[in-house]
Amino acid sequence: MDYNGGTVLAMAGKNCVVVGSDKRLGVQNLTLSTEFQKVFPVTEKCYIALPGLATDVQTLSELFRLKCNMYKLREEREIEPLTLANMISSTLYGRRFGPYFCEPIIAGLDKNNKPHIYGMDLIGCLNFPDDFAVAGCAEAALFGMCESLWEPDLEPDELFETASQALLSAADRNSIVGWGAVIHTM
Repeated sequence: MDYNGGTVLAMAGKNCVVVGSDKRLGVQNLTLSTEFQKVFPVTEKCYIALPGLATDVQTLSELFRLKCNMYKLREEREIEPLTLANMISSTLYGRRFGPYFCEPIIAGLDKNNKPHIYGMDLIGCLNFPDDFAVAGCAEAALFGMCESLWEPDLEPDELFETASQALLSAADRNSIVGWGAVIHTM
């Protein structure tokens, strides 16, 4: 998971959720790009964050975009965060003997604007946190920052600031993470 670097996070607040990532793509300590996308919109209220091997990030983002578009055509409605998490989990589990090197995080709001965050490992084992989820190279530092900064029922502006500070502070403590951050607020 450390080959290309990168880290992502999602945090839940009061009827809001944020998802963010750093912007660096590298090969260990060599930086190749400072604008690599790791967070992908699925719907207006749902995002996928994919830290890990860059080729798998790009492959999975396209695969999940295709599956979500097919879901929308078949069901004639937008996909809900829990449905998306289960779809991604089953896709990853299907490749458990030759897994993609990504640890996806799903963040979104359901039709009642209730925040949902889901994390998973390489083979799709789902985690259902109520507060935040982190993944990637700076996971240990980021988890500690989130533990110390996150509070229940944060408003969107406060949640954005908390996630930004946590992500940037964790990036400062890891040489293969950084070059700024991107935070999406829903």
